[in-house]
Order: sequence, then C-alpha cells, then structure tokens
Amino acid sequence: MTPSEDRGGAERAPADADSPNDAGVTLKLTVPSMDCASCAGKVENGLSGVPGLRSYETHPTTGRVVATFDPADADEDEIIAAVEGAGYEVVGVEGGRDHESSGDHDEAEGHDHGGETGVWRSTRAKKTAASGVLLAIGLVFEFLVASNPQVAAVLGEPIHLADALFLFAVAVGGQEIVRNGYYSARNYSLDIDFLMTLAITGALAASVGFGESLYFEAATLAVLFSVAELLERASMDRARSSLQELMDLSPDEATVKRGDTTETVPVEAVEVGDVVVVRPGEKIPMDGTVVEGGSAVNQAPITGESVPVDKTEGDEVYAGTINEEGYLEIEVTSAAGEDTLSRVVDLIEDAQSEQTEREQFVERFAAYYTPAVVAFAVLVVLGSPFVLGTSWTDAFVNGLTLLVLACPCAFVISTPVSVVSGLTSAAKNGVLVKGGAHLEAVADVDAVAFDKTGTLTKGELTVTDVIPIGGNTEEDVLRCARGLERRSEHPIGDAIVERADEEAVARNDITDFQSITGKGVRADLDGTRHYAGKPGLFEELGFDLSHVHATTDGGVVTRTTQELCERHNCLDLLSDAVPALQSEGKTVVLVGTADELEGVIAVADEVRPEAARAVERLHEQGVEHTVMLTGDNERTARAIADQVGIDDVRAELLPEEKVAAVEDIVDKYETVAMVGDGINDAPAMATATVGVAMGAAGTDTALETADIALMGDDLSRLPYIHMLADRANAVIRQNVGASLAVKAGLALAVPFGYVPIWLAVLAGDAGMTVAVTGNAMRLSRITADEPAE
Repeated sequence: MTPSEDRGGAERAPADADSPNDAGVTLKLTVPSMDCASCAGKVENGLSGVPGLRSYETHPTTGRVVATFDPADADEDEIIAAVEGAGYEVVGVEGGRDHESSGDHDEAEGHDHGGETGVWRSTRAKKTAASGVLLAIGLVFEFLVASNPQVAAVLGEPIHLADALFLFAVAVGGQEIVRNGYYSARNYSLDIDFLMTLAITGALAASVGFGESLYFEAATLAVLFSVAELLERASMDRARSSLQELMDLSPDEATVKRGDTTETVPVEAVEVGDVVVVRPGEKIPMDGTVVEGGSAVNQAPITGESVPVDKTEGDEVYAGTINEEGYLEIEVTSAAGEDTLSRVVDLIEDAQSEQTEREQFVERFAAYYTPAVVAFAVLVVLGSPFVLGTSWTDAFVNGLTLLVLACPCAFVISTPVSVVSGLTSAAKNGVLVKGGAHLEAVADVDAVAFDKTGTLTKGELTVTDVIPIGGNTEEDVLRCARGLERRSEHPIGDAIVERADEEAVARNDITDFQSITGKGVRADLDGTRHYAGKPGLFEELGFDLSHVHATTDGGVVTRTTQELCERHNCLDLLSDAVPALQSEGKTVVLVGTADELEGVIAVADEVRPEAARAVERLHEQGVEHTVMLTGDNERTARAIADQVGIDDVRAELLPEEKVAAVEDIVDKYETVAMVGDGINDAPAMATATVGVAMGAAGTDTALETADIALMGDDLSRLPYIHMLADRANAVIRQNVGASLAVKAGLALAVPFGYVPIWLAVLAGDAGMTVAVTGNAMRLSRITADEPAE
C-alpha cells in the first residue's frame, strides 16, 4: 500500500469537481471494517471512479466516510457500491436524500466486522479458531506422531496428512485474507491484504510446483494474520469507543409536553419551541431554556464542571447533561443534530481532516517504505543464496517474511489514533480541540496572552467591600445606596442593588432621582437628599475626605476597615482608603447626604478563583511568559495581574492594538496562545498560534472562531489541555519511533534467519498495532484534576 498524503481524514476532490459554491449533497457512511490507512486507500481508489462525486474524506480511526456529490450525476447507491466494491461493508448511512439516520443500510453479504456480538464472536473469529485447531493437529502429525501418511498427490508431489490439515487451515482461515487481497489488487493497492495473499499463495505454489513443502508456513500465515487482524480490530474498537461515548450521551427519546399531557417521542421529532419534561436522574435531550422548575444539573459532559450547576427559570441547559434532583420543563432552542453536543461531536470528527506535521511526515515516509521493503524482499530471495549461502527454500521463506513486514500499518495508524484519543479525552473534560494540529501546537506554546474581562475575571461586577462611616451600619449604607442606584442603568448600580437584595435590606421611598453625568446620582430618600458617586463628587459638596471616622464596634474598628483605621484612628479617604481599594482593581463609590458621609462601597469584576492556580501551573509546565491584554486602565489591570501572577500587562488597548500586541509576542516567543471570550477577541485569537475561547458552550461564534474552546468558564482547563497536548506529542513520538525501530530491526534480521514468519506477523504487524493503540489510549485517562508534572 502506498498511502496518499491526505490519508486519515484529509479531503480529496476529484479533478472534475464542480464549483465549491455549489455544495451538493453530503453523505456520511459508517464503515467499521475500514480501520487503517491501507483500508482507507482502497476506499479512496474505489470512490475516485464515481462520476459526479465532488469530494470525499476517509476517517479510518472512526470508521467513517464523508462524500459530497452532485445528485444530477450520482446517487447514494453508487457511492455505497463503490465503498463495498473496495471490500468494506457500509453498515450505516446518514444524510443524503433518502437517509436521515445511521443504521438504515442492509449489511452486505460476505462482510463481517463483528457487529453487536463483538470482534471475538464474529464469523471471522470462528473461522480463525477452526483454522488454528487444524494447524495445531497438523503440527502434532508433523512433529510429534511417528506416522504421517500420504493422503494424496498433486502434480506428482505427495500430500501427507499434516500437509492436508495445513491446507484445510489455509482454506478456512485464509478466505477473508484472499478476498481482501483480491479487492486490493482490483483497486491497485499494495497493502497488507495483497502482500499476505501473495505470501500465502506463493508458499502454496512453491509447495505444489517446486516441491518445497511450505504448507506449514502458508497455514501459519493464514492463522496468525487472521489473529492479528482480530487483535487490531478489537484494539481499534477500543479507540473508537471514546468518541462513541460522546455520541451516546444524548438520549434517543424525549418527553414532550402536549397540552395537559406528555408524550414520549424520538428526539428527531422534537421541534424548536416544544417544551420537554425532564425528571430527576434523566438526561436533558435537547438544548433549551428552563421555563418551569429548578434543579442541579450535571454539566460535566459538556463543560467538564465537576460540581452540578443550579438551574432555574430562564437558565440555559444543554443536551446530554444530567438532571440531578428536580423537575424541569425546558423550551427547546436547537433542533436535533444542531445542539451543542452534536456540534462538539461533529467538530471532533471534522478535526481529523486536519493532519499534523507528524502525520504528514509518516505518510510521506510510508509511500516509499512499502515499495522499498518489497524490493528488498525480491533482492533477498534472489541474492541471499549467493551472498549468504542460504538455501533457496530459506531464501524464499525470508522473502515471504519480508512481505509481511512491508506494510506500514502500525506506524501510519500510530499518529491518528493518538490524536483521536487526545481529542476525545479533551472533550470529555470540557475542552474542544478543533484539530490534531492545534493539539500538537498547544504543547509547544512558550507564551500565553490573556484577555482580562471575562477571562481572568468573571466579567460581572460585584460588591467586594462595604465600609460604614460615622456610626452607620453596613445595612444603612446598602439601604441608601440601593435606593439611589435602583433607577440607575449603570452596571455598578446593578451590582449594588444585587448585593442589597442578597442581604434582604429594607427598601425606602425614592423621589426626584437625577443622574449626574460622569460623577454619580442623587435622589431624595424618605424625604432627605442623598448622593452616591465618585470621591470627586463629595469633594465638590465640601467634604474633607482626608479625615473621616470609621464605624467601630465596642471601641474596636470593624474587621473590614481595621487595617486602614488603626494607623490614624480615622480614614484618610483621599490618600489612603480610596487608593488602597483602587490598587486592588476596585471602583469606589461614596454614599451620603450633603451634610454626612455615610459609607464607602467598593465594586470590582472579581478574579476567577482558579485563575492564579491556572497561571502557576502553566509556568510549572514550562510556559515562559504570560501577559494580560486589556482595554481597561493601567492601574486596574496591574492590580488584577498581581493577584493572578501574570508576568506582563499591556493595558488600554483597542481591538486592533491587541492584534499588534499578539504579533509582537509571536515575534519574540514564536508559539503563542491567546485566551479570550471568543467574540471580541477573535482577531487577536486568529493572529496567535493557538486561539482559546472561554465559556464556549452554547456559543456558536466561540465554537467557530477558536482553535480550542473551553466549554465552561473554568481556566483550570487551560493547563490541563497544555499537559494533555504535551503527553499526546510524547505518545506520538513513542509510537512512531517504536514502530519504525521494530519494523526496521525485524527487516534487517530476516536475511540472516533470525525472524520466523510467526514473529513477523505477531510482532511486526499485530503486536505493534495493538501496542501503539494501547499506548494512545492512555491519553483517555488524563483528567483536568491531575497534578502538573
């Protein structure tokens, strides 16, 4: 097999493809037996001859074929026939004009991938077992029993009982091999099936035509290669199961409210605007908004959050999440197949079409590897009797052994199976990676640039400090402040009102409200004129802000103001308290009347509690430089950076200046990740090596613009994906290196008689394929809570 450079998911377009503006009809085929690059090559060769086919993609790591065609020139049946003509069963069809869901295509005769019964109960497994029994009995008569009578003769060559048993073993266990070899030859694919067919038939021909008695070798090839194929299939099924787990998260049925009754229907029948009922313990079937009820919802499948999130009326929920305890009625906002979970699955599948640099290298190498080893096999057969003094029989067997080693399946599959394992592991931990290239790149990131608002901070203003003055209490200050801010439309006012509501502060009557532009607000509260605003407003009212007494409790300054007051027994608001609060990135609001200053309220966009630890872990993992890019003022930005541990701050930036800042960082550090909200920061994220969007669940723009999307508002996922990417790259290096080393070592040892056929099959083919897949699956066990190395 000579893999094309776009194998493993890359899109190919026939030469006569029409304009890309006319998309045509897209068909998605489930082809589970297409599980390696050589399999994909045969399918691609088969599809290349279908007229009207605009483009096609093969995904052997997930067993999917995606084909886009012109319905005027081709139809589904032709495309399915082309795939099955390459020797691979189509067990499911999605899309197209006649197929809406998978599983509606009849199984083709003669194809058996295991199905519901599993690989080890499939027809091929049973035939392999029978073939193995015949081989074992043959070995008994060949080597352990004195009597091995002749039972027949072919072309004058005797066939003994052991030989006959070996032939029966080939006939039973080699059917699938020869059949696949036929399809390989028909599709001009120099793959393992063709090479094994050539080796088996060559051994039989030499036995019958030249009296070399290689029946045992032929039987060994048939049995061990069938076992190898079953091992590879089982191993690949394990790799595919991680993505299937995501697909299975969403339920197949939904309980829809119809008037005063409910009806259980398939999710495909639920429409936008329908109200679905979700009881405790059930999965939420569709994206939607809660219209009645309340509950804690486990969003881990989508956002990776370990703690259930409380949901009440008006809150958004996602398909595939789990209703933990309460009753919910949800108005559906996304059709089946268009919900957040479906988009995540689709994006992961599409991610395979973007190959990493390592994949491209391996496939270029494989294009030369197979012909080179086949040529080496011919050279060994013809030359070793003269150079090494090997017998012609041994030279021929060595040549057959090299044919077994000529297929590069193990190291071709080593990279994509690692990428798929990494992508699906990330998705289950609340991180969507849009392609293997991005996973590869994020491991090499040397600098991380953060947006401030909504990324390092929560993006919502909250009251952080309430400092009562002149004998007032916190409740007094909040009551006056809420009365003043209740009619304000400023976010600071909203934060103060929310805090007062949380404290259940009593309301007062408000009249004559007026906003003082750029300074604050004023109004009459219970008949008395009050003010709330910047310190400058109260200086204009004649207050001496350098000498204000704080409220005490039994002669002891209250905890909130103790540190500020104990130095002077008073508050110097102008040079001490206000700058101290502002240095923490907080906005200060004073509250009082024209005659009395009643209190100080500090409001801030709170830093995410996990932000500092996330930045610390990134540094521990080898990230050299972190920088904040923000449009906020320098003082606030530096206060947040100091709290979080950011190395550098670039403040008061316009969007285009953020792009220039990222370009400057890229010039200095080469590989840079930009973390933002996925919308306002899209240009900067696009400029960076890797763009990372925060809180992308349910946000179409964030999912589309980012290379990596943190589905929940959790910065701890950032060091997790950096760690996962680093380990994925290490696994890929291990897989590729080990595969090449084992193949090369075995091939070089063959001419000297050190590698029997069984070792070439089990170690060089099956062993390495199972090993690289198993090594790749280790990535699925990495979680976001795992400590940094």
